[in-house]
Order: sequence, then C-alpha cells, then structure tokens
Amino acid sequence: MPDRAHLTFALTLHDAVAPDRASNACWSPYSVASALGMAAQAARGETEAELVALLGTDHAKVLKGAVVGDDAEFAVANTLWAWEGLPVNDGFLTDLAGWPGAKVRSAPFAADPEGARKLINADVAETTHQLIPELLAPGHITSDTVATLVNALYLKAAWTAEFPEHDTADLPFRGAGTVPTMRREGTVRYGRAAGWQAVAVPARGGVEAVVLLPDDELGGTEGVPEALGALDRERVELFLPKLDLSVNVTLGSALRQVGVRAIFTDAADLTGLSPDPRLYVDEVVHEAVLRLDEQGFEGAAATAVVMRMTSFVPDEPARTVRVDRPYLLLVRHVDTGAIFFLAQVAKP
Repeated sequence: MPDRAHLTFALTLHDAVAPDRASNACWSPYSVASALGMAAQAARGETEAELVALLGTDHAKVLKGAVVGDDAEFAVANTLWAWEGLPVNDGFLTDLAGWPGAKVRSAPFAADPEGARKLINADVAETTHQLIPELLAPGHITSDTVATLVNALYLKAAWTAEFPEHDTADLPFRGAGTVPTMRREGTVRYGRAAGWQAVAVPARGGVEAVVLLPDDELGGTEGVPEALGALDRERVELFLPKLDLSVNVTLGSALRQVGVRAIFTDAADLTGLSPDPRLYVDEVVHEAVLRLDEQGFEGAAATAVVMRMTSFVPDEPARTVRVDRPYLLLVRHVDTGAIFFLAQVAKP
C-alpha cells in the first residue's frame, strides 16, 4: 500500500522547489528523503522534529522497503563523508548501517577542500553510471566543511510493453511547438479525479511511471492524491512525449519554506552524529536526470547535505489520453509508493 505521508512530502516540497509552472523541473523525492532521513537520525530536539514533520514518521521504512526487482537496474549509496578530526557517535554509525548501500568515508575537508569535492563527485558519478559527474560545484565544499551526507541512486527499467518505435511522431505540445511523441495502446491503470487524469505505465522491477495530466493549465498539486487513488485497469491509447531532463538545484530555500529551519542555523542540534555542538547544515544540493523513450526509462539522482561548524482486451474501446500540454510525471515503487523521480514537464 503506497505511503500517503511520503506522497504528501513529495508534493509539498515540489510546490516549493518548482513554483514556476512554465519551467521544467525534475528531482528525486527518494534521494532527498534519504539524505534528509540520515540527517534526521543525526538530529535531536526541534531540529529532528522539523525534519520528521516534513518526511513523515515512517519515512525510513518506506525508503528501505523500496526494493527494485532483479529485472531492472538499481543502485543506491548512502554515504557519510567526514573530516578526520570530527568525532562521530557509534550510535549514528549503527543507524546508518541500516540504510541501503551505507558507507562511511573520510575526506580531507580542512586540508584539501577541492580534493574532497572531487572525491565525493567521483563516488556519485560511479553510483549514477556517470549521469551525474559533478553534483557539487566549486565552492560547495570549503575548509569549514566537516561532514557531508550523500545519497546517490541510479534506476533503469524497461516498460513491460514497449511503445512501438514506428508509432512515434512529431505532435503538437502546448507551449513547445511539436515534440517527438510516442503512442501505445493497451490495458493499464487509469484514473480521473479532482481535475487530473492519471495513467500508470508499468515497468519491470516493480516500478511504474505515472503521468498526471491536468484538465487545464498546470497549477498546484492539489487533487493529485485523489487521482492516484482512482487508478483502475482500463484500456488506454496513450500519446506520451519522449523526455530528457537534467536539473541541478539547491534546496535550502525550499526546505525553509516548508518548515525545516533550525538545521540551517546556529541553533541546529546534530549531536546524534557528533558530540560537537557547533554543527549546522550549510546547504542541501540536489541533481536529477531522467530520460524516457520507447523502451523504458533511465534516471539518476544525488543529494548532498553539507555540514559546517559555526565559526490488451481487444473488444474494449480504448480511452485516448493525449499528453499534449504541461504535466507531472512520477516514477515510483509500486508497493511502497516511494517516488524515485518527480518531473514537471513544461517543454519535453
């Protein structure tokens, strides 16, 4: 049963991350929630409470339960990069070991911040199959950095039934001229509610891509849970644009908007990670890549929490869904509802 709190987290943060509905956006709720979930285990008091209020009390269970089947490619790493001089609590290391792909690595933040940045970027690039070669740009790591929590993921899955390549054609898309658009007809899960149409396209590995097409202009995310709840099997003729998105963003401002504030201040309490009371989060850096074509989809994402110290049924008629205007796209784990990617597509 998909977790409602995780969906609420994703939609709440999306509205803060991508307020401009006329622009493309792409990010990974799974990656961001994993990095913030590790930060929540490091946090205490109000700092922890604000993170849990956003993520939901069962966030770790949802993320750890999102196991992708062997018939899809999936890689995930959750890494604590720590300065050699930072004391780290054994209890935090025990908690970290419960996350998928958990690792602890040292980085020369004080002596060689540029070297530390390159070390982290190289590790992210390896996990993401080189789709994200430089998560951290110059300046994100400084000599004041003492720890960085990093989640990186890679997902590649084929559709359970491909879109025939000979049916792909250039078709109109509102605001973007004509774009290469795929076509497939078959029985999938379809729902309509609260101003949205939803079409869930199944992929291998227990994953699906859910197209969320608004009845009119793309506005807020109100009504999305109702549309997802209305999904039921129906024969659908789906026209869906091919997609290739890559977005790098900083999330500090968006997180403050949705109530995560203490962790970015001198009042931050991260003593679950280290007894040193001076730790605070300087910034949360995120990048996501998502590609979608006739065979399936490929995506990668990475999130860094950078810490510093102060100082088919042929007799049924098919319903036609033309994705010819801005829409939302979820790539999610079917059983848990963990959202690997959330894209806002204004110009495919």
